[in-house]
Amino acid sequence: MNVVGIRFKEAGKIYYFDSNGIELAYKDKAVLNTENGLEIGEVALANIDIDETKFDKKIKSVVRKADEVDLSIDEQNKADQIEAMEICQEKADYFHLKMKIVDAEYTLDRNKLTFYFTADKRVDFRDLVKELAIIFRSRIELRQIGVRDHAKLIKHHGSCGQQCCCSRHLTDFVPLSIKYAKDQNISLDPTKISGVCGRLMCCLSYEQDNYLEMKKLMPKYGQKVQTADGEGTVISNDLVRSCCKVKLHSTEEDELTEKTYSLNELESI
Repeated sequence: MNVVGIRFKEAGKIYYFDSNGIELAYKDKAVLNTENGLEIGEVALANIDIDETKFDKKIKSVVRKADEVDLSIDEQNKADQIEAMEICQEKADYFHLKMKIVDAEYTLDRNKLTFYFTADKRVDFRDLVKELAIIFRSRIELRQIGVRDHAKLIKHHGSCGQQCCCSRHLTDFVPLSIKYAKDQNISLDPTKISGVCGRLMCCLSYEQDNYLEMKKLMPKYGQKVQTADGEGTVISNDLVRSCCKVKLHSTEEDELTEKTYSLNELESI
């Protein structure tokens, strides 16, 4: 089967569609037949051949390459989405619903309008949906998203000065643990290891496998080792530089000294 990989949002997941015999290039815009209706997406992977058995269900097809009319409608939809968000927030406030509308999305044919919101608790928005359906005369869907998804939408900048990884290139959020910071000998101060979303920074996972591999190779704290200067005890490890600080005992002067050695300069006792 000849397919194309499509993204509907920047740094979003790639979804596969049957190319339907249409030649598309990278970054081309295409009109797709999705479960929500007609939508415009951007080509992330141009026409590639994939074994049809790789898909667990029948995939939908590309309708056409987006033309000037499609792109014009899409631009108008995006402009209308801003007003739709304001109206939705006003109505949510009217119904005393504690929710913040953060994004809205029309399908190309405007048959469906999806609102994304954040809230501390579950929200009963049934009355709000009925009101919005009357106003917009479209099928309405409200989706509650988490703080990490919110950060991805608004494209903040992290403490590194770069745009957040989630809005730039990450397509999925991996589970994170404070253990990552401990393994990497990073400060456990929440203000230093948390992203703009308030959760642990996604970049903690990037080198975690390397740190775990190095921890297997490095001698443990308190372990006796043999060095060129005699026997000593490991008092700290630098996983990045692959070296250890060793406390040496001088029998001649009966004093303790500390010295740093690379991993290949040590032998376990």
